[in-house]
Amino acid sequence: MGEKETDPEAPIQESHHVESASSDGKLEAEIARDWSRDVKPKDEAINANTKVKNPLAGLTREELFNDVEIFARQKDLEHILPELKKGALISQNPKIFEELSDLSEDEKELLRREKTHRWHQPFMMYFMTILCAGSAIVQGMDQTAVNGAQEFYFEEFDVTNQWLRGLINGAPYLCAAVIGCWTTAPLNKWFGRRGCIFISCFATFWMCAAHTWWNLLLGRFLLGFAVGAKSTTTPVYGAECSPANIRGALVMMWQMWTAFGIMLGYISSVIFMNVERDGLPGLNWRLMFGSTAIPPMFVCAQVYFCPESPRWYMMRNRYHEAYAALCKLRPSTLQAARDLYYIHSALLVEEKLREGKQLWREMFTVPRNRRAAQSSFFVMFMQQFCGVNAIMYYSSSMFQDAGFSRTTALITSLGCGITNWVFALPAVYTIDTFGRRNLLLTTFPLMSLFLLFTGFSFYIPDEQENARLACVATGIYLYMIVYSPGEGPVPFTYSAEAFPLYIRDIGMSFATATTWGFNFIVSLTWLPLVEAFSPQGAFGWYAAWNLFGWITCYFCLPETKALSLEELDQVFSVPTRQHVAHYTEMLPWYFKKYILRGDVPPQKQLYDYE
Repeated sequence: MGEKETDPEAPIQESHHVESASSDGKLEAEIARDWSRDVKPKDEAINANTKVKNPLAGLTREELFNDVEIFARQKDLEHILPELKKGALISQNPKIFEELSDLSEDEKELLRREKTHRWHQPFMMYFMTILCAGSAIVQGMDQTAVNGAQEFYFEEFDVTNQWLRGLINGAPYLCAAVIGCWTTAPLNKWFGRRGCIFISCFATFWMCAAHTWWNLLLGRFLLGFAVGAKSTTTPVYGAECSPANIRGALVMMWQMWTAFGIMLGYISSVIFMNVERDGLPGLNWRLMFGSTAIPPMFVCAQVYFCPESPRWYMMRNRYHEAYAALCKLRPSTLQAARDLYYIHSALLVEEKLREGKQLWREMFTVPRNRRAAQSSFFVMFMQQFCGVNAIMYYSSSMFQDAGFSRTTALITSLGCGITNWVFALPAVYTIDTFGRRNLLLTTFPLMSLFLLFTGFSFYIPDEQENARLACVATGIYLYMIVYSPGEGPVPFTYSAEAFPLYIRDIGMSFATATTWGFNFIVSLTWLPLVEAFSPQGAFGWYAAWNLFGWITCYFCLPETKALSLEELDQVFSVPTRQHVAHYTEMLPWYFKKYILRGDVPPQKQLYDYE
């Protein structure tokens, strides 16, 4: 099929036609569809809306059933042909399933329950969620065990240089950004999503046995291999296994259970802080690091009892295994067949886009992909430059600077971990109802305010030390409360769904490399920043970045709530300038509605969804 002239800044348009099944032996030729990209409308000013269509929308009933029959014959799935046909009809227009005479009343009730009982899922869906949660717990413990341990190993190894301290603490994230995240694509290709998670859970005991600072630095650097691969793969695995109506909630559990692991890292610091033994120096901080090896044992024991990602199977032409996996992950075989055919239809499009393409180049030269990369970069960058990991890694030092003793500082830091986890729980509901974008818009200004409050609290004089301690702790706790449902869960959820399938592995590697790269920068620079600009200046620096985050989020960040993975292609086809123009025009509307509390017409929508 010939290439069409395109305009890179216009929405995607689509057309379909069915070729003869005898043209060649490949399903792609039998059901070739002309998916032209980025066709410029005659007059962009006529309508700013972008219609979000699914890949089956242009087919007649006869053409659709013909496609399904060819698909079933090609993939040896004729034993489920009736369910595939019903599933195809549902996928073509999910809103009108009540009108389909092909469906029995019991089958219609199954589809109704997807909306009315969206948490009624098979056991295996929750088992898979527990696996992802365990992987996240490993990640969280790896991040914060250092918070307490550094209070002892810097002293033991006589490390006083602030830059060297930052380098040791941030070494895993340097490795994750530079190396770890980029091992994900080959690991996923060779071993699958589950295999990559399994391999990445083999944490090193090197740190526990370190006898010099440079040996500890090497051990922490090696940890970054696991950190990068695990954080890249687990959210994608969760997104590919989850149904669309609860995908955001299940994927965001990566961050919620990372928060739980962060809390466990603080707990291990408190439990082992006073452990000592003659002849074995630094037993306390070695046990803090050693405790992080316990959760991976459970993850490794569980991982191969979960089904592999159905999409991963289908991309390797293993459709029987994909269907078996979907049967375990969906409430009925009808829903499994529906999703099998719909994912297959989307993969055909992805294969067409992938043919002859350089995937790295595609991520930045194709406008839809570039906007996904831009949005993922923004949310991942802001997850670090909102200032959270300065608190995660150095809260004990912050509290000691405010006047706490070492023991009290470690215990107070535990409160940060508990707060972070408890207030991440509401996001399980709000991320798919209130939305990713709205969560960020609500929490960015509050984070800025509480960072300023914390920084200014250091101005309280020594004569009122108790007041200073109370204000610093309050400011940090309030900050963690608003971070946890916003910039905590949103970035990984957003990035896992933003990229199209054909570059998802590379896109997620790029996103996680971004977050770990800036994580390293925050870890490396916090102590020198405090030394150069005082706590007031350091907290003010990150408060300003939160204001920048709010402005960028409002004008430039698309919402992805409640859209299927395939429909997101269309959302990211809206030019950024169109997004900015729309929300600029909406500013008076928001002012009249929420400030003046006046009667206003219905909000103008940027998208029309089909």
